Amino acid sequence: MSVRFLAPLSALSGACALAYEILWARMLGIQFGVSTLAAVVTVSAFMLGLAGGSAFMAARAGLHPRPLRLLALLETGIALFALSLPWAVHWATPIIDASAGYLTPPQWHALLVLAGLVSLTLPAAAMGAGFPLLVQGFERHGGSIGAAYGNNTIGAAAGALLPLLLLPAVGWTTAVRGVAALNVIVACGFFMLDRRGQGGHREPAGAASASAASAPAASADQRPTGSLLLNYGVIGAASLLLEMAWLRLFSLAMLRTEYVLALILAVMLLGMGAGSLIASRRPNARVLAALPWCASGYALAGLWLLPHASALLERTRFDSMGAALAAQALLLVALTLPVTLSLGAWLPALTARFNTNGAWLYACNSLGAALGGLSYVLLTPLIGSAGALSVAAVLLLLMGLILGRSRRAWAAAPLIMVAAWSVAVLPPVREFLPRAMAGSRDLYRYEDAIAITQVVEQPDGQRILLTDMRRQDASTDPTAVFVQSNQSRLPLLLTARPRRVLFLGIGTGISLAGSLAFPDMERSAVELSAGSIEAARRWFATSNRNALQYTRVHHDDARHFLAATGEVYDAIIGDVFHPDLAGAGSMLSVEQFARVRARLAPEGIYVQWLALNQFDETTLAIVLRSFRQVFPEGQLFLDGMHLAMVGPRGAWAGAASIDAHLSSLTAAQRADATASEGGSEWLGRYWGPIAPSVGPTQHEWSPVLEFLLPRLHYESEGDASSILRSLLAGRPTLARAIDLLGVSPPQQEEFKRAYIGTELWVRSELAGWQGSTLEADHLLGLAFEADPHDRWIAYAVGDRLLASIEAAPGRGLTREELLRKILVINPFSLEAWRALWVLQRERGDADAAASRARILELNPLDREAGAAVDR
Repeated sequence: MSVRFLAPLSALSGACALAYEILWARMLGIQFGVSTLAAVVTVSAFMLGLAGGSAFMAARAGLHPRPLRLLALLETGIALFALSLPWAVHWATPIIDASAGYLTPPQWHALLVLAGLVSLTLPAAAMGAGFPLLVQGFERHGGSIGAAYGNNTIGAAAGALLPLLLLPAVGWTTAVRGVAALNVIVACGFFMLDRRGQGGHREPAGAASASAASAPAASADQRPTGSLLLNYGVIGAASLLLEMAWLRLFSLAMLRTEYVLALILAVMLLGMGAGSLIASRRPNARVLAALPWCASGYALAGLWLLPHASALLERTRFDSMGAALAAQALLLVALTLPVTLSLGAWLPALTARFNTNGAWLYACNSLGAALGGLSYVLLTPLIGSAGALSVAAVLLLLMGLILGRSRRAWAAAPLIMVAAWSVAVLPPVREFLPRAMAGSRDLYRYEDAIAITQVVEQPDGQRILLTDMRRQDASTDPTAVFVQSNQSRLPLLLTARPRRVLFLGIGTGISLAGSLAFPDMERSAVELSAGSIEAARRWFATSNRNALQYTRVHHDDARHFLAATGEVYDAIIGDVFHPDLAGAGSMLSVEQFARVRARLAPEGIYVQWLALNQFDETTLAIVLRSFRQVFPEGQLFLDGMHLAMVGPRGAWAGAASIDAHLSSLTAAQRADATASEGGSEWLGRYWGPIAPSVGPTQHEWSPVLEFLLPRLHYESEGDASSILRSLLAGRPTLARAIDLLGVSPPQQEEFKRAYIGTELWVRSELAGWQGSTLEADHLLGLAFEADPHDRWIAYAVGDRLLASIEAAPGRGLTREELLRKILVINPFSLEAWRALWVLQRERGDADAAASRARILELNPLDREAGAAVDR
């Protein structure tokens, strides 16, 4: 038997192990509602199992006469466990969900952590026990522990990418079973090699062959000293801490999608595998002495270079996702390769240097890694991911210096300490995104295992909420405030008697502010990010009208909250979010929609908002099908470039709900509730029922959105024209819309004008995007003629006129006359008020104070108006 047959089997075994780890992390992610915590629990369970299994088998593997046969049995057992896990998960999920009502969020998460550790540690222990047996197979036939570890780790790099192919194609259950089938093939391969090896020379139990004795591997009987085990255990903790920090930090620059997370893991494991193979061929004291400096120094250098890498990616235009991923992979290699090579080389280098049993080192390193993964959860709220990475780099250096026992080397250690201190805090957002955030300053940053939440102030004083440096369409810009407030206006207008409302996600809290116009309302909100809650309460209070003071905020995951609460609500509102980011797609799944429906009152409605620029026709159709499966009477409304999926629990009431609701309000309340428009304008944004269609749906166990949406960032990001054309083609005729909504005869004329005006505005936007300026202007004029009260139409007309202000004299108007005309059309135009204010100040007009006050009324955070002193 030759090592050349063992190498591919070792690689396939590693591929199966890593694929299991990622698939099982998704299983826990569905329960936790956040992928980072699920990843930490999965990795910790794996590492604990690997440590225990490897420690148990470390001394026994060398005594076993046929290690590959036992390894084949262990691989078979792992495959059988994997085959049974989907059944066990589907059986246990309802029981776990039912327990949610009796547990607080911390208790709920503790239960899930315990369940994850119990369920995943056993198969991981089998994998850990298999490693010493694999090493024995290599050593008895001329190989080494470095070759065994290296091939296994390179295979794991491929295994990190395998779920990207399986999950969207066949779903979680079949993917797990597919990996298990591959695992059975690997087990058969080990068994066949064992039988083939027994046909020739049979080595005595407990002894290595002559070829193994000449290899650079250590004696299988010699156990490492306690200090060496402790040292390599700390290196394992630092390595895993470094890995978790990398996953967070690199995804800031590269978008935290399923593809990027898999890519980061694959690049890291590939480097570690290569390092192990290289070190196994040339083990010497110089290599061991260089490892801590290389690992620590380059880890800190990569952290220092990260903002520059992010800036490079921001200004680079990619033609496809494939090209983007290739470029990102090369960038990752440049930033991490020296570190990953060093981490991979440590095990064979230590084994050779101290002439010891490497399986014990592997076990202790795995145990340290488990503790390192858990420490990441504790450290990030205190020092952040950058601080955690710096701590990991310092630990790697210190452990390496202790092993090297060189006084000269210790003299240079303070340089690394200073470097670690200098990069332990992330630089401002403007350094990561110099184009999008030029001239901005950071006001607030909060980081935990869930996300990095930041509030950034723009040069004009506007504030933006960022999660993992991704803009959440949430800012204090007046138009953005209008959009966010509308997210609660429409659902509450469509609810005849809203008394209890639940918000799924709060963002800046401005969406909550839209509900303040509705009296006698009991507001509740659920938000997973503690940073978002604090940001909304502290940094966006001016724009959200202190809405959180009137809202009961639950710091919880939406899945757990909906399963745990026994309350029902008249309206439930789903905030806009980025569904392409890892772990977010489940919020648009059939299962999540069903949980929401269960919490609606008999006449309640659920509204989930979607940003059209985040979808294409294919992915939007998937979401609509999923929603309609749970809400057969689902309806669509279009507010600007945001689509509302409206799901009534009972029969669709239509216009009757708005009529009943508005009739119960005072005139002032009606103006506030409708944003100074009217009930007809809101009904005019109706886009018809969700039409039935055939195709895939989004399920928690069979996700597709997470794997389809990321490509839009590089192929058609921000282009909603095809979706709008599709929506226009399916929009009901005016007569049909009147029938579907049940518009009463007295209201039909106003509704007709609003309905037509909305469609003309959309067609005008499409014409403008296609470069047909004259057609766009003509359609917009018709839209304004049809419904001058629609704010979206008024915004568009005002913007067109403002863009042509230099041509005012040619129309026989002064600049001020044109500005006042714009403000009659759109009294909410901040730029028109600013231009008028500037003119008034230049000539010392007393009306300048009133214009400035109006600017601050529309935009309380406006820096120029706020700092000015009226003369």
